[in-house]
Amino acid sequence: MRDGTGSPGTVLVLGGGSDIGLAIARRFVHDGARTLVLAGRDPDRMRAAAEQLLDAGAGCVDRVAFDADDVDDHGRMLKAVVARHGDLDVVVLAFGVLGDQLSDEVDAAKAVQVHRTMVLGGVSVLTHLGQLVRRQGHGDIVVLSSVAAMRARRANYVYGSAKAGLDAFASGLSDALVGSGGHLLVVRPGFVRSAMTAGRPPAPLATEPDAVADAVVAALARRAHTVHVPRSLGLVMGGLRLLPRTLFRRLPDR
Repeated sequence: MRDGTGSPGTVLVLGGGSDIGLAIARRFVHDGARTLVLAGRDPDRMRAAAEQLLDAGAGCVDRVAFDADDVDDHGRMLKAVVARHGDLDVVVLAFGVLGDQLSDEVDAAKAVQVHRTMVLGGVSVLTHLGQLVRRQGHGDIVVLSSVAAMRARRANYVYGSAKAGLDAFASGLSDALVGSGGHLLVVRPGFVRSAMTAGRPPAPLATEPDAVADAVVAALARRAHTVHVPRSLGLVMGGLRLLPRTLFRRLPDR
């Protein structure tokens, strides 16, 4: 449960070794979160992330194994975290795969893998989390989507369509949680300079993990259901969604 200052007691980051997940975790530490739980597949990345959070002043940082593709284990993992740390005040879904459009669009197995991780893994985790926050009567769920979810482009339709599936499911769950005490925030960043996007030319209005973290905390404070990072991208993408298809497909890749 959040304390008298509004700081969350326990924050779980799924994809805790990711740059954005770590930036969000650091922001919560700065705001007084007592316990951080990092969940992911790469023990070395999570160990390094935990050390950064402890250096930033975290009191307790736990690490647990989590594989988005192992949907049969999601319920057990969440129950184990709750049994160890109590109610979850904030859960951040920061896992995902960027893939490679050129190979993914001609290799069915690779395209399916992108969707398996982000859509099937996301649907599984969110279904468990929806029930969890209903039982608790409180709790914030933060879902890292993307502006790519708003309209799939020729240059990234494998990734964009996967994010669209996750985004649609999360948006529906957000509405379903109204009145339960639980709350879900969908975050739609543009291009984020991070380890995942290293080596790729940045798109216009590119942003940083820390900017995403600041936007998340601010949006939770006002109980928003959706936030774009930067905020101007919401207007840009709203306009692009109205473009006729013949014009939309002619847009440059970046």
